[in-house]
Amino acid sequence: MKKVFFIIAIFVATGLSAQTKYQKGMQKAFGLWKKGQLTEASQLFERISKAEPENWLPAYYTAQVEILSGFGIKDESKLNAKLQKAQEFLDIATSNSENNPEIIITQALLNLVYIAFDGQKYGMTLSGKNNQLYAKAIALAPNNPRVILGKAEWEMGFAQFFGKSTKPYCSQIKKAIELGKKEKIEQEFYPKFQVKRAEEVLQKCQG
Repeated sequence: MKKVFFIIAIFVATGLSAQTKYQKGMQKAFGLWKKGQLTEASQLFERISKAEPENWLPAYYTAQVEILSGFGIKDESKLNAKLQKAQEFLDIATSNSENNPEIIITQALLNLVYIAFDGQKYGMTLSGKNNQLYAKAIALAPNNPRVILGKAEWEMGFAQFFGKSTKPYCSQIKKAIELGKKEKIEQEFYPKFQVKRAEEVLQKCQG
């Protein structure tokens, strides 16, 4: 009986240790990201993803870092390498969490990087895909503030491109901000709504 309790104690201790290691790793990766050490942050999220193969979050954040750091890159080969890596990890995240609106809108963000790089080359094909992605995300999570804001920003960009007013989307941004302020995140490291950034988007919309 003592041996049984000893084995259980080891199992529990190991589980706690593994969880603590995950938490520390994620916190360190976010810290690197905040400092602007994007390569190091991406690499750490990637290592955590491989250590936590059934957890969608580390793969999701690996993709996020690669996608966001893709804006402004002028070399197409470098951009392709970065976004191909992002796509690989988005696919991993999706395999662990299908029909996840957070992943769906991140796919749309990846497409936007391509469009921003070369609108003539990628705009026609990826714009339609993004419309579908945002429609799917909003159907899955109509009160998700990140989905609402992402969709509104995408549509604002379209309106600006065609010289139309962005004011019709202000109400959706306001809705996202209201929902974001009330949102309660239950899962550790789940994506959080950035109220300050949303308020900046709202100012642009109203302006």
